[in-house]
Formats: sequence, C-alpha cells, structure tokens
Amino acid sequence: MKKKSGGGEGGGANWMDTYGDMVTLLLCFFVLLYSMSTVDENKWKALVQSFNPNATPAETEIEAGDSHGPFAEANDKEPGVADPDVIKEALEAAQEAMQEQVNQQVDQLYDQLKQYIEESGKNIEITKGDGYVFLSLVDTVFFYPDKYDMLPEGKAILNNMGPVLKAAAPAIDEIRISGHTAQGQDNTENDPEGDRMLSSERSAQVCWYLQELCRPSGDGEPGIAPARIVGQSYGQHRPIAENDDEHRKKNRRVEMTITGKDLGNKLGDALEQYYTQREGGSLKEDDAGSSAPAEDDSGSAPSSSGQEG
Repeated sequence: MKKKSGGGEGGGANWMDTYGDMVTLLLCFFVLLYSMSTVDENKWKALVQSFNPNATPAETEIEAGDSHGPFAEANDKEPGVADPDVIKEALEAAQEAMQEQVNQQVDQLYDQLKQYIEESGKNIEITKGDGYVFLSLVDTVFFYPDKYDMLPEGKAILNNMGPVLKAAAPAIDEIRISGHTAQGQDNTENDPEGDRMLSSERSAQVCWYLQELCRPSGDGEPGIAPARIVGQSYGQHRPIAENDDEHRKKNRRVEMTITGKDLGNKLGDALEQYYTQREGGSLKEDDAGSSAPAEDDSGSAPSSSGQEG
C-alpha cells in the first residue's frame, strides 16, 4: 500500500504540540524560581513609584507606622501617595550633584591646561570664569602675518591639549574658536573682505585640527562631537593691544572658549539650542548679541585698505 505523504492538515500541526509543551515547562520553571525568591516590599514600591508617581498601593501594602519606602511620605491631598514636592526635591538634588560634577571637571581641565602652559613656557594666556575656560593663542606660535596655515609649533600645542580636552568631553558643552587679525601698518584699515576671510580661515584651521584630535573613537573612548566645535571671525575689530610694531602680534591671534554644560538650562546643551533656534525658540542671554559685528565710534565703513601688519 502506498504511504500517505506528510504535510497535510494533521501532520503539519504536530510542531505545535512540542511548542506548547516547551512553553508550559518554561512557565513552570519561572513559577518555581519566583516561589524560591524573596521580594523586598520597599524596593517593589520604589519601582512602581518610579514608573507611576501617582500609583496608590493596595490596602494590604499600607501598614500603620510604616516609615520606609516612597508611600510613607506625607501627602495631605492624597494619603498613601508620595508627595510630588518630595519627588521634585529629589530630582533637583540629583541635578545639583551632577552639575557639581561637571563644574569639578571644568576646574580640573583648567588646572591641567594651566600646568601644561607653565611647564611648556608657551605664549598662551589662560583664565577661568563661571563655567568656562578661556585661552588666547598669539601669532608667535600659530600664524605668520597674512597667513592662516598653522605653524608646526601651533600644531604641537594642540597635540598636547587634545588628550586633556577628550578626557573632559562629558563636561564640555562647546568649544568656540574666535579668529582675529591685526590692523594694517601705519594704522591703515585692512581690506574688509580679506580681513574677515583671514580671521575666519584662522579659526577654521584650528577648528578642523581640534576636530581631528578630539573625534570620538569607536572603542568607547570619550570624544568631542564635531558639532560642539564652532568657529567665528572678528577681523581686526577687537584688538587687545596697540597696533605698533611691538604689540601688533598680540592682536593677530586665535582665542578658545571652552564652555561647561549647564544642566539647569531649559534649552539643553549646545546642540539642542541649535535646533531650538531653528524652530523659532529663544537664544541664551550670553549668545543674544555675540554675533553682532563691531563698529568704530563713527559707525562708518573702512575707507582705505591695507595688509595686516
């Protein structure tokens, strides 16, 4: 007699019997594990409260005189439910602790950079403000007059600063590079377009080099996202010294402002602020007028051109 081929309605459902037995055995296994475990009541309440702050325990969970767990906090409006003010205070305390950690990392970054500058003897000015570190890098180690290509000495400085910046990456909100030029010799105005382009190119060169040094690696090592490194140019319009032969080089500089994260800022970090601006949100007060170009006392445009001294 010819045998019936498999795959019919009866034979094709045989796998469901085996699957059902396996699921039943797994269920029994986990029930057995649960029966041998001990559930900490207070931890269970805390877990429930973390997912639903308004969760109310069953009456069997409310014990007279219980002074443990989230349901023991006094709440006149809803007895048995954690007071929202208590939860808010706990969140604020946690945020303050995290902000203090960020501030400590910024202070440590300043100390490490200052130590490097002192030991190297480089012509770099460094100061620390409220939540930021400021460095001024002058032309003697970075640029020649009318040039934006970095000198080897400048690259060496950034090579030493790179590991320090990467280590502090979790606390860094933004690194802002500002390019400056010196006024032309004999106090003549620089060519307006060339002046702005030169300071912008100097800023861009430092941004690019830092970006490559501090790029996050694939092995989990912290790094600074390229979006957090930004450049801006001021041309000759923010001098810090006279433009005579002796002091002009101080104006031919690049400045670096390293800002720590402000966890209390409603707009978030620098990247969130960027997208908030695109959506029509408001700017931080510190950034409200930072991009306005400076003018001389007369407010008039430069009348003559010249090269940077």
